[in-house]
Amino acid sequence: MPGGNQEPGRYYVGVDVGTGSVRAALVDQRGTLLAFADQAINKWEPQFNHHEQSSEDIWAACCTVTKKVVQGIDLNQIRGLGFDATCSLVVLDKQFRPLPVNHEGDSHRNIIMWLDHRAVSQVHRINNTKHSVLQYVGGVMSVEMQAPKLLWLKENLRETCWDKAGHFFDLPDFLSWKATGVTARSLCSLVCKWTYSAEKGWDDSFWKMIGLEDFISDNYSKIGNQVLPPGASLGNGLTPEAAKDLGLPAGIAVAASLIDAHAGGLGVIGTDVRGHGLACEGQPVTSRLAVICGTSSCHMGIDHMVQGHAAFPELQAKATARCQSIYAYLNNHLDLIKKAQPVGFLTVDLHVWPDFHGNRSPLADLTLKGMVTGLKLSQDLNDLAILYLATVQAIAFGTRFIIEAMEAAGHSISTLFLCGGLSKNPLFVQMHADITGMPVVLSQEVESVLVGAAILGACASGDFTSVQEAMARMSKVGKVVFPRLEDKRYYDKKYQVFLKLVEHQKEYAAIMKGD
Repeated sequence: MPGGNQEPGRYYVGVDVGTGSVRAALVDQRGTLLAFADQAINKWEPQFNHHEQSSEDIWAACCTVTKKVVQGIDLNQIRGLGFDATCSLVVLDKQFRPLPVNHEGDSHRNIIMWLDHRAVSQVHRINNTKHSVLQYVGGVMSVEMQAPKLLWLKENLRETCWDKAGHFFDLPDFLSWKATGVTARSLCSLVCKWTYSAEKGWDDSFWKMIGLEDFISDNYSKIGNQVLPPGASLGNGLTPEAAKDLGLPAGIAVAASLIDAHAGGLGVIGTDVRGHGLACEGQPVTSRLAVICGTSSCHMGIDHMVQGHAAFPELQAKATARCQSIYAYLNNHLDLIKKAQPVGFLTVDLHVWPDFHGNRSPLADLTLKGMVTGLKLSQDLNDLAILYLATVQAIAFGTRFIIEAMEAAGHSISTLFLCGGLSKNPLFVQMHADITGMPVVLSQEVESVLVGAAILGACASGDFTSVQEAMARMSKVGKVVFPRLEDKRYYDKKYQVFLKLVEHQKEYAAIMKGD
């Protein structure tokens, strides 16, 4: 509580909907996870670049995991509930029933997933408008944002979806509506994925220019005309129906939501760093950069490189025999083969550009592909381990690329705060420190995204005076990893190669397009 008078036994539930699973945690007022549960959710890929999910399936999974984490707890001690989710697009009709986002007419599949790239021609047309709202998304809109997907639905599923639609939700906002019956949207979702401006609201001229003037006539009720900051308390709290579904008391506070990566940032970036010798101590929070190492930033690229290698079956067998994950085994194997040199130097002749699914930031170029230079004829376990290392380094170089773009725009970053699955990988963490030249802070609680979701619930409950106070009270430093500055010259050279890779790729594309 404000002033340090918090009572023991105040709990918050955080629910995180990722790409492949729903997770929930019971968190106390100090940010400690007391219980955790997860459940897989379904995904469909009816054709290339079309990725779909079901809002009913996701809500059912939310209910299952929430009931598990509150088992044996006095429900009267649960003060608030917070949701975060991927920024996928949920489509409902005017009676809040699911509508199909596919040519098959399957209304169960009513979500276009965040990684869906069906709206390529639509996003090109949007970007060609050069409308002023694009300056708020880096100058170029990504195909993964909502405007191109909405335009695709209008142009391709007019009768079965568009004309019947009553509500288009970002998935985090769908979850808070499902819990409260309140259709208010989170400022986070609308600003990041929908072109909403916190100062000016919606820009009518943009929607007219791209052919979606439909939204203006009903005052944007289909995409949100009540907007609240994350952590704000919604309506009268949890509805009786949702309370029964989730196994929670009716009326507890439910917070306006966050996109999943932003929840991870909330769970780490406000940590009290005093006593750790960090440059960000006593500086504005804008000197800190949260890096959420989940599906979109890392897992897909690394899994693709490792699982597609000829030595992968051997790796699986050896890792299983040692009861290790394949990545723990690869990290140990790299230590064995590095000899006297630093492990990062094993990739002196091997370089990777990791954008196999296009680049979201800072280039927002969906045409980019992955690249590897330095391949040899051998395909043994040593080669696989070094390719894995080069891919990890490439992701860290991508982080450096983003930081440089931010600094060119006026930001001043001194410290990285990592969370998410790969923040548990010590090689991944050390490479980020070495390649960016910045210290990396790891939270005491590794499930920072769930802590972030719980912080939302804590704010909505009124137990803290602000989001900033809740962040400081509910997140703690676990470990600080410093860069090995003696390796700086080597990584500076590799970074120059990294930048040359994308430069050459663009040159190759221009040659092939030329007459």
